[in-house]
Amino acid sequence: MTQKRELIQEAKTEIAIFAGGCFWGVEYFMHQLPGVFRVESGYIGGTKEAPSYEEVCSQTTGHVEAVRILFDPTETDYETLAKCFFEIHDPTQTDGQGPDLGEQYRSVVFYTTSEQKQIAEQLIAELKKRGYAVATQLTPATTFWVAEDYHQNYYERKGTLPYCHGYTKRF
Repeated sequence: MTQKRELIQEAKTEIAIFAGGCFWGVEYFMHQLPGVFRVESGYIGGTKEAPSYEEVCSQTTGHVEAVRILFDPTETDYETLAKCFFEIHDPTQTDGQGPDLGEQYRSVVFYTTSEQKQIAEQLIAELKKRGYAVATQLTPATTFWVAEDYHQNYYERKGTLPYCHGYTKRF
């Protein structure tokens, strides 16, 4: 019965994809939001099919560490997720977050619909109006490659909190 319920629930979901530094911290905070069904850590935006963590870290594939969020649009919306994304990482930092530096840690919104693109553009414009020099890129989503199992639900499994992500009210 649980599997059938999960399939029904998943059928009603929408997808959001964000890259904001190490995927472990973004995953942790997105899991906390109501209406979020699943958060998967992975890689997107590069040229190599099915890249490994080591290949992404070598900065030769063009991928970023990202999370793919499956959410229930009757319980939350894309704008809520996007606002959270902009508040749990530093959208002004180029090629990294905190101590994690490199192009695989850059800030990117990967939109899956024109509506998501419009919402992200509006939020970036609002942040710029508030004085933030936003470095976040806005890019159409491409193939999302799910990361190795040991990257999934990292902080939940470790029983610790993110070291390079924290909440900062910006909206």
